[in-house]
Amino acid sequence: MTAATIAWGSAGIAQTVAALPAGGMVFTADEYSSTLSRIDLASGDVTTAPATIVPHNVQISPDGSLLLAVGLAAGGGDEHGGEQTPGSMEGMEGAGELVLFDPQDLAAGPMAHIPVGMHPAHVITDIDGKRAFVTNAEDDTLSVIDLASREVIATVATGDYPHGQRTSPDGRVIWVANVNSGNVSVVDTSTLKEVARIDVGVTPVQVGFLPDGSRVYVSLRDKNSVAVIDTKTQTVIATVEVGRGPIQLNATPDGRFVYVANQGTEAIPDDTVSVIDVATNSVTATIRTGSGAHGVAVSGDGKDVFVANMFDGTVSVIDVASQTVLANIPVGKGASGITYRP
Repeated sequence: MTAATIAWGSAGIAQTVAALPAGGMVFTADEYSSTLSRIDLASGDVTTAPATIVPHNVQISPDGSLLLAVGLAAGGGDEHGGEQTPGSMEGMEGAGELVLFDPQDLAAGPMAHIPVGMHPAHVITDIDGKRAFVTNAEDDTLSVIDLASREVIATVATGDYPHGQRTSPDGRVIWVANVNSGNVSVVDTSTLKEVARIDVGVTPVQVGFLPDGSRVYVSLRDKNSVAVIDTKTQTVIATVEVGRGPIQLNATPDGRFVYVANQGTEAIPDDTVSVIDVATNSVTATIRTGSGAHGVAVSGDGKDVFVANMFDGTVSVIDVASQTVLANIPVGKGASGITYRP
């Protein structure tokens, strides 16, 4: 497959290109087609290129110079989604890779392939963009990669089936959701050691910090809810009911809302995003997106939220002010992970 660019403005999209944010780019990991997609919000163009892995998650580096994609090595197993319950990752054994791309030129192919652990799920960077962290679900570990040397420099033990992860706003710790053990690992980014493990409930899939670092929100897939953790006491202070099969979640930069993507299952998909009001820890809006809402990214100015819809292969663009979908943009098949750069 070669890179392809499509203009989608006349392809049955909910709104015109003029309704979209003025600029920036959105990237998706297209798991079912083993591709990566880039949406240029200024032009409305979508570029799709081979990922050379079965990608589940993507992350742009803080300076925007690297696009990091993680997943099973080509031929290493089936897609992460498929007929299985989202987030369970059963039957997904296989060696994994972190692959680095130039976000401005996906067609040029990978800049580097870095072997990581078995069945990697998510990738993030530290706040300086010097190191990457990859959760290895089958190994119950976190790989730490030096992005300058492009080598794994440490491996950290976690709970059972680590999946979604985020760096704290101050960069001091990483919180990792452990799907099968019902807890969250707290990893010190200086010592590269697990310093705490917090019980949260059944099948935690992803974590999301408030911008001030005071709380972490954790999606509980099989409980159709989100646990709220006070980071100072490291205790659950609330549980919020959301849609079916919540996966990723993300807070707006002003700390007022947390957007939760509800995927459901492939047999019985959900197609909604629950909006949690942080002041009351209650859902104040439910927004219809595409089938299998999975990934969530928020623009830097907090005006827009981008949701990757796994079963539709689309990205929904949500206007925060009106809590409405401006457009559903076709990308590659099985859009799961998503990331945004200004």
